[in-house]
Amino acid sequence: MAAFNVVRFKVKPGREQQFLDAHSEAHAAWPGLRHANIIKTGDGRYCIIAEWASMADMAAARPQMIATLDSFRDTLEDLGGGLGVTDPVSGDVVLNLL
Repeated sequence: MAAFNVVRFKVKPGREQQFLDAHSEAHAAWPGLRHANIIKTGDGRYCIIAEWASMADMAAARPQMIATLDSFRDTLEDLGGGLGVTDPVSGDVVLNLL
């Protein structure tokens, strides 16, 4: 069963290209990743939406995802509300809508 993860970010002014470059260079190192997109949701606000072969594959790739995050963490602003610099959620697909 496929799984998805979604992570919200707020990027510091003037650091957006560094944020995007860090992702474009790292995604190939994430085994089990089927597809990923980064969308811009507002001024300096981004969201990555990734599809994985399974939750197990996504869990196995967490060290690589954390290493990628560490490579651009300084480009991010705190989201507030105790979230820190990311707001991640993930889960198994329960209904596939086309």
